Parts: sequence; C-alpha cells; structure tokens
Amino acid sequence: MFTSLRLKNFKAWRDSGEMPLAPVTLLLGSNSTGKSSLIQSLLLLKQTITSPDRSIHLNLGGDEVNDYFNFGHFNDVLTQDATPRQFEISFEFGQPIRRRRPAEIARSGKFSVTYAMNSSGAAVTQECCLEGKNRSFRAVRRDRGAYSIYVGDEGQPRDKSRTFAPERSIALPSEAIQLLGLDGDAAQDLSLTIRRELENIAYLGPLRRKPERDYVWNKTRPGDLGVDGFGSINALFSSAFIKGKDVGEDIIAGVSKYLARMGVAERLEVRQLGHSTRYEIVVHRDGVVANLRDVGIGISQVLPVLTLAYYVPAGSTILLEEPEIHLHPLAQSVLAELFVEISKERKVQFIVETHSEHLFRRMQTLMAKGKVTLNNCAMYFVERNGADAKLLKLEANEYGAISNWPPKFFGDALGESRLQAELAIKYQKEMRMKNANLLG
Repeated sequence: MFTSLRLKNFKAWRDSGEMPLAPVTLLLGSNSTGKSSLIQSLLLLKQTITSPDRSIHLNLGGDEVNDYFNFGHFNDVLTQDATPRQFEISFEFGQPIRRRRPAEIARSGKFSVTYAMNSSGAAVTQECCLEGKNRSFRAVRRDRGAYSIYVGDEGQPRDKSRTFAPERSIALPSEAIQLLGLDGDAAQDLSLTIRRELENIAYLGPLRRKPERDYVWNKTRPGDLGVDGFGSINALFSSAFIKGKDVGEDIIAGVSKYLARMGVAERLEVRQLGHSTRYEIVVHRDGVVANLRDVGIGISQVLPVLTLAYYVPAGSTILLEEPEIHLHPLAQSVLAELFVEISKERKVQFIVETHSEHLFRRMQTLMAKGKVTLNNCAMYFVERNGADAKLLKLEANEYGAISNWPPKFFGDALGESRLQAELAIKYQKEMRMKNANLLG
C-alpha cells in the first residue's frame, strides 16, 4: 500500500508537500485543478517499470495499446518556469508481502526519483533513491551520463561509471550490484519490492466502453482490465466458467451484491449462446431479465468499478477517476461503502478522484457510524493558486464533520433553499396585490 506521495515540478504541482495516503483516499476539487495529475504520476512510474526496454529511464507514452497515458514531451510534464528544470516523484509504501512460508513479513520503505532532460531532449534519471528499513541506496547522474553509487550516509561514492545507469528508474544494473558486494542483495531486494508495489497498481479511467449485446470469449483468463474497463467482461466470464483460486470465483456474487444495494439490479448473470464462443451478460430486476445492452448506461459504467474491486489481487492499489459517472445519487453513495468494505475485506487500497457529493456525504456518514476511522480514510481538496495546484487536507472529526471545508464547492444548499423561499414569498405577495387590484 502507498502510504504517502509527493510531487515536485510535476505538471501543476510545484510542490505538493508530503501527502499521506490511506486505505481509502478521496481527491476532490474543481475541474483542471491537478487531481488527475496525482494519479498520473503513479501511472507514469508503472508504465516505465513495465516497459520491455530495461535501459529506459522514463516512458512518457505513445503506445496506445500498452501505455496507460501519453504524457507527450518532457516539457509537457515539467511545471512552467521550474528551476532547476527537473521534476521529482516520491512515495512511501508499506504492506505485507507473502513468502513461500506461511508467515508474512512487513515490507516498507521509500522511493524517490528526479528526472532531467539531456542534450538530445530525452528524459533521463538525474537521481534515484531506494530506502528500506535498514539500508538506502542512491544513484546520482554526473558528467557525460556517468552515475555515482552511494550507500547509506557514506559521503563518498563506491564508484562512478556510465554502466551504473538505473534500469527503468528503480533498479540498479548488474554492474552496480556487483560493485556493492554484500549490499547488492539488499539493493536487489528493495528494487523488487518497489517494482511489485508499482505492478500492483490497477487503473480505471473516467471513460468506459459501451456494452455490446454479446461477446466472443475463448475461455482465456484476462490480465489487465484496461483503462476503459473492457477486460472486466472477460473477468466475469472467467469467474462463471473457469474454476481456480486465481480466477476470482466470487466476482459475480460480489458485483451482484453491490448492484442490488445500489438499487439498479437484483443480480448479474452470464450466459453462453448455444454451443458457440459467444456469451452475453444479463441483468435481473423486478422479475425481468434483460441484456446488459438494454438496461441503463449507469450499470455498464459502474460494472468495471465493481469487477475491478473483486478482481485485483489482495494488496493491490486501485486508481479510479470519476467512478460515479452516469449513476443516480443512491448508487453514487453506495460506492463509498464499496471502497470501505473492500479495503478491509481484501486489503485493497483505493485512490479515487471524484466530483460526487453523494459519495462524499456517505463517507461522512460511515465515519459517524464508526464503519471507517480517520486512519483508514483520507480526503483532500485540490484547488488552484494561480497556475499552481494547492492541496488541502480535509480535517474530519469522528462524526465525519469537516472543519475546513472550502465554501460552495458542492454548491450552497442553504442559500438555494433560502432563495427559493424568498421567491415563493415574493410570488405570493404579487398574487395578493394582483387579486386585490382586481377586486378593487
């Protein structure tokens, strides 16, 4: 689980400051303030460490099939007028990692990386730092692309060479590992832990694909569900027709439970069309069975959210943008219950960018009921200070009341009610005067 995040000179974030993250973290704010950039920073690191090119420093995207996001050029990521012309991403993490033995050991640490642009215009790692519980390692770029390797608080580098350039930003190359001797094993283990943390990120964007009437499925198990959630269909088919611990046998039951709680369906069912390779998803509600294509768009849009919550391995981090899209108010509020309950049951972390007042208000209610504690839920408001993004941590008490809520983000409910009352009184006065004139 990611326990904190910090950005420097990354897009609108000149310096976000240390941003503590919880099992459930909500990001709120107006449009184009920088909320999505917080999520994109982690996606940038993930698509870099999953690149097939080990020597790559930073994968800014461009491959529509394999990349999560196209960041453009280095200057498109760098904050305007940044000095020096570098940006930094750092995070802390801590979660149990299963070993072959039954016991679990707690793994925690910190990773930070600074990127610059070389003379040819390519993004390069300027410095990366890997910190574990008892050891830390740094690779610092020097003249002509050579890197100095530091261990702990040592003032002098162990050595300097162009062959020591970090691989995919997070791992020291074999030449540096050999240089470190006994410390090399610790460096490799720490790099692997950081890599696993980033690999365990699952992302669902704000635009999800519309449903089809039926699908071709060749009984394959899905991998990544995709930024538009299209892979969730295969995940549901696998849950229904393939048995095995790594498939997620409870996906359909779990999805059906929350659809019922949202009041949009009683349950979900998958069906094979005859003996063909085509399958359909049907929705049961009020005694009527309908194809997914024939029900409201809200079900198909929330389906990837629910499926992903049950599909990812325990210990994963799910990044969501606008999970409430096309849902009515009650269904939006139930999403808060989903995040809280799944984070406890499956040890899954949720970092959610949302505009939903109903989701936020239900989270306050869950706090008041003691269903979620202040340690398990963090809420942030993102606003702009000129061209720069500004982060405000919303301070809640044990009853969910916010003491520092920015005014009128969710509108002015009391002001609207007061204006409606004033207009009604004005209308009644005008009608009385009109009637009096007619009688007179």
